[in-house]
Amino acid sequence: MKLGSVSRRLLVLIVAVFSAGLPCKAADQTPVTFARAEGQLLIRVGRQPLATYVYADREITRPYFAHVHAPGRVQVTRNHPPDKTTDSIDHATFHPGIWMAFGDLSGSDNWRNLARVVHEQFLEGPAGGPDKGSFAVRNRYLADDGRTTVCREECRYAIHVRPSGYLLIWDATFSNPEGSFYFGDQEEMGLGFRVASPIRVEAGGTIRDAQGRTNEKQVWGNTADWCDYSGTIRGTHLGVTLMCHPANFRPSWFHARDYGLLEANPFGRKAFGKGEASKVVVASGEKLRLRYGVLLHAGPQNSPPDLKAAFADYLQLTAK
Repeated sequence: MKLGSVSRRLLVLIVAVFSAGLPCKAADQTPVTFARAEGQLLIRVGRQPLATYVYADREITRPYFAHVHAPGRVQVTRNHPPDKTTDSIDHATFHPGIWMAFGDLSGSDNWRNLARVVHEQFLEGPAGGPDKGSFAVRNRYLADDGRTTVCREECRYAIHVRPSGYLLIWDATFSNPEGSFYFGDQEEMGLGFRVASPIRVEAGGTIRDAQGRTNEKQVWGNTADWCDYSGTIRGTHLGVTLMCHPANFRPSWFHARDYGLLEANPFGRKAFGKGEASKVVVASGEKLRLRYGVLLHAGPQNSPPDLKAAFADYLQLTAK
């Protein structure tokens, strides 16, 4: 039976009305997937690369995320290793992408790769799904002597595809049931990243925190809910926003550099000129938890994301 033009229009209207009330199917969402390689996890969102999680590296003695991308396949972290033709090559092994490290952990230094952080196991294997994926690891932090265990870390990572971009949720808990350990006072302590060379302040990018302060001169050594490092690449505004969870034991000071580094550091009180030297002791059997969000965003050149809303979204996702 052939439908007339009026009947066809009516059928389309009926389908549209019923479809509007249906939940979004998984097929309409973007899958987060993982692929294992030697000492690495390759992470993708749909057909686009997100990052490589490296947990075994002969040269860099701690886990890290390298080759990190925002939506649209644009890399937002510096090339690893740095490209001599396009990048400054300073701190080549200290700043591989996104990482958590400590220049003084009971006197050991894994920030400068003097002490090793050993990947012991996946507590939860990589699990992908529509608009999200996750995995969890246990790491053992060694002293500079390469033998003594300072502490262990259980770290849970979750990747969410959000309207504002890709959100990496970082949830790390440190403990040692056999003895106490401490976090010392340095600039080089906490969660950091190195942005792609074209968006560093020295190349025209901008650092901006939740209080409206900008660039190294104003941001360095201050605390805020979040701090963003962004710029323009080939007509696209993109960047990385570091979000600090309010449940952390102390607000994080931002170690911000115009050459491309941003780090959230809750330990360097004296290093940032905010008081006497800090020594955060974790007693045997106790735990210290650090929670952060890392937003990877990209969009039209003159349309930066609403980072206040993105921070509220991060808090809602981690409300437990």
